[in-house]
Amino acid sequence: MNKYDVFGVGNALVDTLAFVDDDFIRERKLNRGTMTLVDAETQGRILLDLQHTELTLRSGGSACNTMIGVALSGGSAFYSGKVSGDTNGEFYRQDLIRAGVHFDVHPAPETSGVTGTCVVMTTPDAERTMYTHLGVSITLSPGDIDIDRLKNSKIAYLEGYLWDTEGPRQACLKTMEEAKKNKVLVSATFSDPFCVSRYRNDFHHMAKEHCDILFCNADEARMFADMDDLEKSVHYIGGMVDLAFVTNSDKGAFVIEKKKLRSVSGFPVKALDTNGAGDAFAAGVLFGLSHGYSPDHAARWGNYLASRIVQIPGARLESSLSEMVKQILV
Repeated sequence: MNKYDVFGVGNALVDTLAFVDDDFIRERKLNRGTMTLVDAETQGRILLDLQHTELTLRSGGSACNTMIGVALSGGSAFYSGKVSGDTNGEFYRQDLIRAGVHFDVHPAPETSGVTGTCVVMTTPDAERTMYTHLGVSITLSPGDIDIDRLKNSKIAYLEGYLWDTEGPRQACLKTMEEAKKNKVLVSATFSDPFCVSRYRNDFHHMAKEHCDILFCNADEARMFADMDDLEKSVHYIGGMVDLAFVTNSDKGAFVIEKKKLRSVSGFPVKALDTNGAGDAFAAGVLFGLSHGYSPDHAARWGNYLASRIVQIPGARLESSLSEMVKQILV
């Protein structure tokens, strides 16, 4: 029997959450609505400007948020990400354990650098702007991937942000190769439109050669397919993988399975903060698939988790929702 439902790999980041107005983003000429990689000095200047704003810390990173969602759905998840032996690294480790995620990764020595951090600024329209200093997360390497735990998992899950640096990229490739060898399903998310624009050719190769399951949102799908029409873009993706899920904001999600396209409606809610909606959707789908639900039922649970996350600040769920599974998936 598999010990873990999902084996996740991603950048381990401590998120600093802040609500700001539109002027804050515009006056500093920040890249609204996307994730931007910066050095510690640039991130420090933003934090200095936020010194009179209420800030909240969370363990984060895209794949990490997804593993937490799997655990809070009632599943089991293992997470691979690199932190330092500093205060933030210990906070990260304890926060994941409290959330029910297995995180038995040895931290890097403090002399190697600091734990990665991400400043997440949310505006009144619920859009999030992220400025990330990767810290020691960029030192994640193939040697950090626990092959024994991977072998004992049902699905491997990887985030597109890993492609931004060479070590994590190689760790990503190693995970996919070992998963295939051991008949573990491989799933991946594009993570961000900018990731697709930077690595479109690489992502095409990844989808064709490695992925069983693919996640993206509507903007990423159009950019990946280089088409304006969303449904045509989804069909394009469906020609590369057996199963893909494409989120479409409050309209729900498309499921394309063996080239057959279906739409799964969402749960209408008033969004406070869209940060983490895609991560929560992936968590719901991965939980559903690893527990024997059909792709459409898995997408419905994903839509439900996404509807819950957009109603609260931050990118991750905070309490168990396992008792809701049977109510939602009737």
